[in-house]
Amino acid sequence: MAGTDARTHLGARSIDLRVPDTLLENLQLIADGVVAVAGFAVAAIRIRRGDDLELVIDTGMPEEIGTRIPAKAMLDELLLADDWGRLQFVPHERSDHLTGGWVVPDVEVSDDPDAWHPLDMLVAPLYDAQGELRGTLAIDEPIDGRRPDAERRRVLERFAGLASRAVLSAVERESFLEQVAMADTVKEIVRTTSAQLSLDGLLDESRRTLLDGFSAQQVWIKTVTAEGRSGAEFLPEELRDSLPEAIVEFAEQAAHFCWHQQEVMTVGETYAVPGPMSRQHFDHVVELLRGMGMASLVFVPLGAGPECLGSIVLMRSDPTRPWSDVETSALLDIGHDLGRAALNARTFEHEHELVTELQALDTYKSQLIATVSHELKSPLTTVWGHLEMLESETLPIAPEARLSLDAISRASRRMSRVIEDLLLLRKVGETAKPLAPTPVDLVELVHDALAMTALSAQAKQLRIDLDLPSEPVHARGEADELDKVVLNVVSNAVKYTPDGRGIRVVLAPGERDDQVVLAVHDEGIGISEADQEQLFSEFFRSTNPEAVAQPGTGLGLAIVQRIVHRHGGEVAVRSALGAGSSFTITLPAHRGALSS
Repeated sequence: MAGTDARTHLGARSIDLRVPDTLLENLQLIADGVVAVAGFAVAAIRIRRGDDLELVIDTGMPEEIGTRIPAKAMLDELLLADDWGRLQFVPHERSDHLTGGWVVPDVEVSDDPDAWHPLDMLVAPLYDAQGELRGTLAIDEPIDGRRPDAERRRVLERFAGLASRAVLSAVERESFLEQVAMADTVKEIVRTTSAQLSLDGLLDESRRTLLDGFSAQQVWIKTVTAEGRSGAEFLPEELRDSLPEAIVEFAEQAAHFCWHQQEVMTVGETYAVPGPMSRQHFDHVVELLRGMGMASLVFVPLGAGPECLGSIVLMRSDPTRPWSDVETSALLDIGHDLGRAALNARTFEHEHELVTELQALDTYKSQLIATVSHELKSPLTTVWGHLEMLESETLPIAPEARLSLDAISRASRRMSRVIEDLLLLRKVGETAKPLAPTPVDLVELVHDALAMTALSAQAKQLRIDLDLPSEPVHARGEADELDKVVLNVVSNAVKYTPDGRGIRVVLAPGERDDQVVLAVHDEGIGISEADQEQLFSEFFRSTNPEAVAQPGTGLGLAIVQRIVHRHGGEVAVRSALGAGSSFTITLPAHRGALSS
């Protein structure tokens, strides 16, 4: 016999069989059943592997198992066949096996027109639901040496139907198991990489799973930055110094092309040229790859949304080991999963860089404030000293000079307030400085703030209404800082409320038992919605001319917000132009100190 498909093709090549043992056992039982029932000595089963049909079972020439023939050669032969239902019969006299590349065996042939010829072919092609050829069941060497008659064809037809369904079921089961295995690989990729917050860690974790899950010998993973430059990369040590620039450029072009097409690209014994490349360029790259021992490769794009973030290149040393549809589909899913993980890692690293820069900037700002404040305090102390000397002199001072001294005194006091506010802003903004909380009586702080602003309130004939508990109300915090908070909001109410109007101060329990609330309502000039958005920003001054006319540093409310947030509280404002303002400050209560 020349071969179990009645012929052996010149292009057949030997490979290592990689069919699961359970599948081989089932197929062997089917082939043995064909031989026993159908009256033929030989049955052969081939399974589709990429563009080839691989021989997996042969009851006549088991030494041929593992060889392949092109699927196209089989399909061309079937075009010449007589249709026997599930069986297709190609008589030897109809096939041009010499020009078609078939080996013609040297055997003795009978002159009987009904005799079976060694080059006759009887085969059941196995198609899936989409009409794609998935395998073949071939029968050869009838026991009686004759071509089957009509009655025997009916028997063969029934048996071929059963055998075909069984073979196709076994093949599809193998495909399903492969899909399950690939799904497990995809899940493992997601599991091992989802916790990675750095690109280097992501590449290290994913490469090991890719090599094991896809039986590959090498993997090259490359990412690109948001600006399109080369990013994190994993490249085997042995390839690091020998990878030609043409391959690097090819990988980048292939990644973008594949991501746009939402497909992977395989390079093996047959390959298609990607859209943006010329055949000459692509052939050159393929030759370079093969020269480096990378005979069977798959290019997988990494991406998220419309953005291509890099590529995976998996390499197999065996050029005849194709990348199956199940594998390429799973790899495309992995490209999406790793792309999202890479984007998250890239975003995290960018945010980490920004946080580091902001921390450095904050440290610089704190140091700058401390330095500037120190440098301002020294000359200001000298100014204060000379003012005191001049004011204590018994010599008469001219009225013009007195006006100048008063102006210098006012400016010096204002400068002192600015320096004090800057130093306080720096102090409450130091995250490294821990809070040392104690019980702080807010009732006492309100009375102190009213006493400090009493002269201004009396001068403007303001009405002050108090709604305070008769017992102490203790907040949890630092007394000096909370004193600044209460004084700032009360003094602002006094400052921005016109003559003859009122201010109301309320101190009460919060919505929760662990809170206290201080509210200061005034009948002042109010704050526009636009100004409210920036009200707590450093150095912000209102755009309202009436507010600008009042002296201030623009730091008071920024200090209030920082202190309140530092204490774990909240500050809110409700206001409208000409309708007054309400500032509400919520602070943590000292546990057990707030009465209901």
